[in-house]
Amino acid sequence: MQFIQYDKKIINQRLERFQNRVEFTGNPIKNDLAVTIHDVQLQDEGEYHCYVLNPPDRHKGTGKIRLEVLTEVPPERDSTVAVLVGASVGGFLAVVILCLVILKCVRRKKMQNLNSEDQKTEEEVKTDGEGNPEGELKVCEQ
Repeated sequence: MQFIQYDKKIINQRLERFQNRVEFTGNPIKNDLAVTIHDVQLQDEGEYHCYVLNPPDRHKGTGKIRLEVLTEVPPERDSTVAVLVGASVGGFLAVVILCLVILKCVRRKKMQNLNSEDQKTEEEVKTDGEGNPEGELKVCEQ
């Protein structure tokens, strides 16, 4: 397909292949142009290049579009399985994290109890067994 837009008008060149299936839309007055191919056929597949030269600009703008024509509609993706798998994995991870938190809390409580018992044992060692601190003179009267 080859065409030229010049002075707000579109001049068709070599559009026979597309017959009446090409529509030019947009607003040429605002330098906005779009090309629509209706009733796309297998032979329409390929690369389309666009070259833009807007005098007095010296640089040429270029663009490339690859058109692929599908002969059948691809099946819709059923995301139900993905959602179920994601929810199952997420739920499993939540349970594992909860178990780890509970385990950590139980271990911390045990450590606190052990530390408390160690302190009691140290206090008992510092006494003579009758509750009197060691190193004090004990006087017994009869």
